Amino acid sequence: MHLGLDVDIHKLEAEKLRRGKNKAEKDLDSLKTDYKKLRLSMRTTVTLERSLLECQNEKERLRAQVVELEKSLHQYRSRNSVVELKVNLKQNRGIEGKDRRARGRIAKL
Repeated sequence: MHLGLDVDIHKLEAEKLRRGKNKAEKDLDSLKTDYKKLRLSMRTTVTLERSLLECQNEKERLRAQVVELEKSLHQYRSRNSVVELKVNLKQNRGIEGKDRRARGRIAKL
């Protein structure tokens, strides 16, 4: 009878160890899965950070390009204004000359 109790105790201990082992294996699998998810998340984060940095650099490059284009536009408009003023001045001088000639003709009459 004493021997039967020892066998039962060993069976219970073995069953308890098996359950513990199964739980440990399940926990290990869960940790492995969580680790894989974490690694993927970290890679995704690094990729997103690089992408964000590239976008910020592109934004700054485009801002600089806009400033440069605005300067060019201002210079172009200034040049056009000068050209228009010169054309208007020539037209006015031409009109003044015609006016003087017309007055001269009228004065001769």
